[in-house]
Amino acid sequence: MTAAEFQLISHTIPLQAGIYKYYNEKNEILYVGKAKSLRKRVSSYFVKNHDNYKTRKLVETIHHIEFTIVNSEQDAFLLENSLIKQFQPRFNIDLKDDKTYPYIVIKHESFPRVFLTRNIIKDGSEYLGPFTSVGRVRELLDMIRYNIPLRTCNLNLSPQNVNKGKYKVCLEYHLGNCKGPCEGLETEEEYREGLQQVKNILRGNLTPVLQQFRAQMQAHALNMEFEKAEILRKKIESLNAYQSKSAIVNTRVGNVDVFSIISEGNHAYVNYLRVLNGTIADTKTVTLEKKLEEENEEVLTYAVGYLRDAFNSLAPEIVVPFDMEYPEQQITITVPKGGDKKKLLELSEKNVNYFKEELYKRKILHLEGKTDMEKKKVLYQLQADLELQQLPVHIECFDNSNFQGSYPVSACVVFKDGIASRKDYRHFNIKTVVGINDFASMKEVVFRRYRRLLEENQPLPQLVIIDGGKGQLGSAMESIRELDLIGSMTVVGLAKNEEEIFFPGDKDSIKLPYDSESLKLIRRVRDEVHRFGITFHRQKRSKGTFKNELEEIKGIGENTATQLLKTFRSVNKIKQLSEEELVKEIGNAKAKLVYQHFHNKE
Repeated sequence: MTAAEFQLISHTIPLQAGIYKYYNEKNEILYVGKAKSLRKRVSSYFVKNHDNYKTRKLVETIHHIEFTIVNSEQDAFLLENSLIKQFQPRFNIDLKDDKTYPYIVIKHESFPRVFLTRNIIKDGSEYLGPFTSVGRVRELLDMIRYNIPLRTCNLNLSPQNVNKGKYKVCLEYHLGNCKGPCEGLETEEEYREGLQQVKNILRGNLTPVLQQFRAQMQAHALNMEFEKAEILRKKIESLNAYQSKSAIVNTRVGNVDVFSIISEGNHAYVNYLRVLNGTIADTKTVTLEKKLEEENEEVLTYAVGYLRDAFNSLAPEIVVPFDMEYPEQQITITVPKGGDKKKLLELSEKNVNYFKEELYKRKILHLEGKTDMEKKKVLYQLQADLELQQLPVHIECFDNSNFQGSYPVSACVVFKDGIASRKDYRHFNIKTVVGINDFASMKEVVFRRYRRLLEENQPLPQLVIIDGGKGQLGSAMESIRELDLIGSMTVVGLAKNEEEIFFPGDKDSIKLPYDSESLKLIRRVRDEVHRFGITFHRQKRSKGTFKNELEEIKGIGENTATQLLKTFRSVNKIKQLSEEELVKEIGNAKAKLVYQHFHNKE
């Protein structure tokens, strides 16, 4: 659909809140979105040029639009999530989570059984969970069965059958694992007390269970029933041991959901800590693929909605790393500055970082388990797809990195026979370039890298990938010419968002098949140079090698600088703010210092 075609129908789109659906010519759903004002949101796709290739492609593919008006933004959020799950449109955020989670079911029957299941049947049974680990569920059930005698048989213990004396107690009764409801030795009321204890344990609320066991133990001891008292003492020890294995934060924290996010390139990683009664009951990390350059807030909002729904969470509070709009008005959004909730957030961030690093390791080691022939096959395919003169057994990739528009560094990663050769990685502090200039920085590091290899008589790579578009590729080629290396190796540019490959001097790019082994290898190389560059940059910042430019302003400390960057995202955007806009964020005195610093410079 063109902008002109859209203008003909724009007046028919309502101004109310709701969801919109984009369709192609085949009537397939391309994208589902929500909006406070449908007309304003949908119009934004057609009234401006989009830098992102996938957004341009979406707009070009739209054939017709449908929308649904709802009563509130919260209803729009819930309906959007439901439709994304149902139709999985190819331009929406893709959450990589296809697992069926295990539950513990309390069966709807006389003297209900308690067991593990992955299938939810709407028969009145109560399902507790879900859980992310089957091993954890089995451990929980073992601990419950040790402490609370419940039946494990499949007998139909209806009142009629029990009264008729159809059944006899089994070995489980004689072992003390069951109280014999099949012979009427335990009433349904007594059995329900045990089930309530099960529910308390699964919800992390062990206090009433322990209190009841201690009271019973003392009663047995007073009646000189020391064997029964000893059994209860061991059960109390068992429950205390289980409780100590859980991460107890503080019972006053109550029930909260904690989320953290890392976003790199087209992917984001979100960790979820489920906290019940101050205890971390479960944790889950998911990968999301961004399709239209979604901001972190949008990605996290979607992930929060998905995970809370998947885990049936009713927690009244959500702990997150930055302010975000969440449509459920009864939910409290907390960005902690300290205390137990801050510790929980830091723990979540530690988990999401570990998950991302492990994922990178698996990607980089993707070819290590393959035979030499299989590795060569991928390289031969890459040679054919890019029409290279030599087999690319040695690949190098360069990327520039900076922090909020300041302090540039560059990185180079090396792959040999399709596998990361970490000992050959190099990072570069930019020496000859003032300010942020990706083109000049790329020219400098490429020159330094290959001058060094020539001086040391080291072998040159067959393929060099410049992570950037035509401009950075052109800058790299200037250094290649100065070193008289034209023809010695193939140098290509890789567009950052579109995965298009450019050759020097060519007007048109090459797009490899999305699922081809060639492009998968190139993605692995690109992801690794991103990871290596960003890691190097973070290490320098943590060591205090450089500070953010805002912290160099006299009277502006780290907290104020962080506050501004969280709100406005980059130093360049802060430079463009008026003094009035700064006052709203940090007050009169500090706003004046920041404004004068940038504008006196200019």
